[in-house]
Amino acid sequence: MAETVALQQNVYGAFELKKIYVRNYTLGVALAIFFHLLLIGTYYLSEVLSQEDEGGAPVVIMKMNYSELQQTSIENVAPQIQVAGPVAAPTVGVPVPVPDEEAPPDQVIASQTEISQQQAPALAEDLSGGAQITQDIKIEEAPKDEDPDMNAFTAVEKLPEMVHSVSPEYPEIAKRAGITGKVFVKVLVDKAGRPKKAVVIKSDSELFNQVAIDAAMKSAFSPALQNQHPIAVWIVLPYRFTLEGQN
Repeated sequence: MAETVALQQNVYGAFELKKIYVRNYTLGVALAIFFHLLLIGTYYLSEVLSQEDEGGAPVVIMKMNYSELQQTSIENVAPQIQVAGPVAAPTVGVPVPVPDEEAPPDQVIASQTEISQQQAPALAEDLSGGAQITQDIKIEEAPKDEDPDMNAFTAVEKLPEMVHSVSPEYPEIAKRAGITGKVFVKVLVDKAGRPKKAVVIKSDSELFNQVAIDAAMKSAFSPALQNQHPIAVWIVLPYRFTLEGQN
């Protein structure tokens, strides 16, 4: 019976656990608050100690009146030394290499302004005697605009447009012989819209070549545009020679 009672004293029931839970909970919260306060206090204490270490030696502020400061500054000024006797004015000269023992003590090196003032009278005398100053001046001519290659492609925003067309004259020999055909003339139109060169690139008869070139050179065009600026460009003009009653 005694053993049974001893075993029952070590067994906890619901009521005993509730009593122990409240006590242990209160103890745990109190310990947690204590440790948190301890950590926070340690942190702030270390910050205060580090600031004191960085501060170094205390700063001592000294106050001084303006009169004392002025008197101290006047007393610390070095006394002026007066040299008795006249001082020789330095003379201006052109630097000439001489030994140190022969160099005069009052000689100074002339500046650029002083040298130019000394050379001005000599230059005036030379000019009065008939001397002339010559200087070679090279004038570079502005580069001329080169004509574009006839066979190269030129990108343009707007091609030249014919504003004045001239029809070629039909050669009399070709009329009598009943010769017809086409001629393709390649024309270089400059920046002003004027034909500069004309070359026949294809022709059915040599009789039409010269009259086609003459007609192309008498025509007028609007200039080609590239980036909103006029440029020179090659264009092709076709000319067709037909007789009445022939297509």
